[in-house]
Amino acid sequence: MRIVIIEDEPLIAQRLERFTREIVGERLESVRLASTFDEASAWLAERPADLVLLDLNLNGRDGLKLLETAVAGSFHTIIVSANTDRALQAFELGVLDFVPKPFTRERLALAFQRVTTREAHASCAARFLAVRKHGRIELVPIDQVLYVEGAGAYAELVLADGRRELHEKTLERVHALLPPVFVRTHKSYVVRMSAVKALHAGEGSHYELELKNGVRLPIGRSRYKELLATLVPQAPYPDRLTPG
Repeated sequence: MRIVIIEDEPLIAQRLERFTREIVGERLESVRLASTFDEASAWLAERPADLVLLDLNLNGRDGLKLLETAVAGSFHTIIVSANTDRALQAFELGVLDFVPKPFTRERLALAFQRVTTREAHASCAARFLAVRKHGRIELVPIDQVLYVEGAGAYAELVLADGRRELHEKTLERVHALLPPVFVRTHKSYVVRMSAVKALHAGEGSHYELELKNGVRLPIGRSRYKELLATLVPQAPYPDRLTPG
């Protein structure tokens, strides 16, 4: 795991680094420290990372812009800040956790757990996914997303109006930020289940789901029965969700 710590107070930065090394252990590939807004921006733009620990006040500069840049990146972000009044805003932008200062090793360990455990993300109240578009950051409301399609190292957000927005995170990392109403239905798709109209089973173990807008997407063979069991009790007309 490649980690970047963005913190302007040297003692706190050193404490974060020490705890990070203890918690991550052998999984840690590298840990880098950045203490200024400009240095942090350069790191985020030029070097690959898996996780960023970000303070929201860097030598008096507002970290909000840096936060938007961070959550639009390919890595996950954990805020470590005394500005607890910004916790809701941070979660809405799609951070994994907000660790208030002063922090303990145990609280930081819980935040790291959220990186690898999707179940722990359900409590996050993300309302937006930040994407880079035409040289700026654009916030896409999650309630407009119908499904997400994997595109190699990226993911495409498919919106209710048919637009597609490319996100720099992988499908797995985008899924980690989404509420539980989004379900992994295939190795390449995560779908909002309330948008599903029917499931279809064809010849040769070929399965598809049909969205209410008529779009059909493939279903992984191992996922079909589980999805059918989930959808049928919720459907006002169960026969529409039977194989066919």
